[in-house]
Amino acid sequence: MDKGYFISFEGMDGSGKSTQINELKCYLEEKGFEVILTREPGGTDIGEQIRRIILDPDNSEMTHITEAMLYAASRAQHIEEVILPAVASGKIVICDRFVDSSVAYQGFGRGITECVNAINAYAVQDCMPDITFLLKVKPQIGSERIKHREKDRIELEASEFHQAVFDGYERLEAAFPERIVGIDATRSIGEIQQEIVMHVDRLTGQRK
Repeated sequence: MDKGYFISFEGMDGSGKSTQINELKCYLEEKGFEVILTREPGGTDIGEQIRRIILDPDNSEMTHITEAMLYAASRAQHIEEVILPAVASGKIVICDRFVDSSVAYQGFGRGITECVNAINAYAVQDCMPDITFLLKVKPQIGSERIKHREKDRIELEASEFHQAVFDGYERLEAAFPERIVGIDATRSIGEIQQEIVMHVDRLTGQRK
């Protein structure tokens, strides 16, 4: 059996990741692929419990190191329990956030990049996405899009934090152009989907 593919989506809250993930799932299933949707933090029973702790606004006393280690712990479980088995069995895994989120949010946002890289070297090992779509909207736009929904602990951070995260994402895009595809997410849903599909068709067509 051929190995499957691992696709991740990144971006600021309000960038439209959920919409595009679902659009891509439908597209791939119509082409006959078996698709697994998952997310970080979360994706497993253990990971979802960790997610509740990380995002709970009541946990405002959480230290930056604790936060980074919890994300990595959820990721390590996620990789072993969900991602690697699914890809090995020929499925396509589409993940809402992966290690780039930790580098952007905890590394650049919290200012602990060295720590984040060290922790995730153990959590991730050699499991990296085949392609990562970075949906790019400026923090102000993303914040406006989600202004009516209840905010989690990370979303409640100051605008300076979110700007540092956005800048971090742009640095990641520049550092890993062979994997990370920056997408202008201010355009229509259909335009964004067409660009994503073009790259995914190229990825899945390579093996054929």
